[in-house]
Amino acid sequence: MTLDTAIHTGTDLLTATSDAPDLRMDLPGPNAAAIIARDEAVTSPSLTRLYPLVVSKARGCVLEDVDGNRFLDFNAGIAVVAAGHAHPAVNAAIHSQVDDVLHYCSSDFYLPVYADLCERLTALAPMTSPGGTKAFLCNSGTEAVEAAIKLARHRTRRPNVIAFFGAFHGRSLGSLSLTASKVRQRAGFGIVTPGSFHAPYWDPYHPDTMTGADYIEQVLFTKLTDPADVAAIFVEPIQGEGGYIVPPPGWLTKIRDLCDRHGIVLVVDEVQSGIGRTGSMWACAPRPDAGDAGEDTGGVEPDIMCIGKGLASGLPLAGIIAKAELMDWEPGGHGSTFGGNPVACAAALATVSLVVSELADNAARVGAHLLGALGELQAVQPLLTQIRGRGLMIGLDLPDHDASEELQKACFRRGLLTLTCGERSLRLAPPLVVTIEQADVAIGILRDALAAMAVTR
Repeated sequence: MTLDTAIHTGTDLLTATSDAPDLRMDLPGPNAAAIIARDEAVTSPSLTRLYPLVVSKARGCVLEDVDGNRFLDFNAGIAVVAAGHAHPAVNAAIHSQVDDVLHYCSSDFYLPVYADLCERLTALAPMTSPGGTKAFLCNSGTEAVEAAIKLARHRTRRPNVIAFFGAFHGRSLGSLSLTASKVRQRAGFGIVTPGSFHAPYWDPYHPDTMTGADYIEQVLFTKLTDPADVAAIFVEPIQGEGGYIVPPPGWLTKIRDLCDRHGIVLVVDEVQSGIGRTGSMWACAPRPDAGDAGEDTGGVEPDIMCIGKGLASGLPLAGIIAKAELMDWEPGGHGSTFGGNPVACAAALATVSLVVSELADNAARVGAHLLGALGELQAVQPLLTQIRGRGLMIGLDLPDHDASEELQKACFRRGLLTLTCGERSLRLAPPLVVTIEQADVAIGILRDALAAMAVTR
């Protein structure tokens, strides 16, 4: 069965994608090469195209390029396509909403689907509050972070914010002030937002290094900023672009305690880690499988949470969820013309329902299988220096950045789509519909690519 037939007949996701990867020529093919040449003549050079992939069709965990080559997608559009490409339930919700209303500005008027989604998200929020929680919807992760910065400063009347080295929170100037992932993301843009400070994130290679709350308390609060001037601390519960780093139990809890002692707003950035990717709806929430009652599971309650990426399975939608007493800005204090677009909201409602009913569990199951298989591969492959992750948010460390780039390209040439992250990591973040069989195909490609690399090193 071709991918095109599967898309147009609504064939089940798990059976329609069993024949990937399928490469028919050297990459890029002639059609892809022609489109790349046209694209590069007219588009911004700021776009970091990682390898010559020109997508034509997609379903489930499979992409087909313009030359008919088929790939197994293990980056999901950078962890965006949570329910997979062209999921029938998400597509049906989109088509139904398009037939009703395509757009009306949610900042100035009311939309039923906006209220429906905010009710769903606040009910699932990993925080408790006497007044409940409230949501604000926007278009992208960086907009969500900007909203959180504004809200925290508005609520506390304090100027400063703290984030972590290795963090990626976006590229608009406010969020860029918190981003500390790669110097090229800041180079040439002048002064970013004043009052931004950074602390080290937990280091899996040097676990005894002072990081997190200890560093903030002992260094930042004694040398750079009074805690009474800090509006918020922004933290990723699992650091994304910084290397898919999973901090140990207690690390996030100490940051929560620090915020409570000093009246600081804790903002948890779940843009990449949320919506079921780690095997639960939110990575910051306590994990039910982590131990006995009373054991520190690493879970915390944020004051504000930033969400995005996988929320609408590919349509532009993001937002913040905050404790109601925090979200007290006046009408007009913040807004978005396109944020909470009704079509994106409809896609998000379908996506969230799928994640709650089945996809988070699938992420936990397939993720555990992947981690086990990768551990076995690491035991016989010295190029893999460390494996870590939770659910379908998995990082593989190699000896250096060049090696991770080489592995990314070697996987592409074999039909597996991956992305690098951190200083020397490759990330695996497939759609949450991925199967055990597809995971095994990916492991086989990684094994083959690493073996070929080892010969030349």
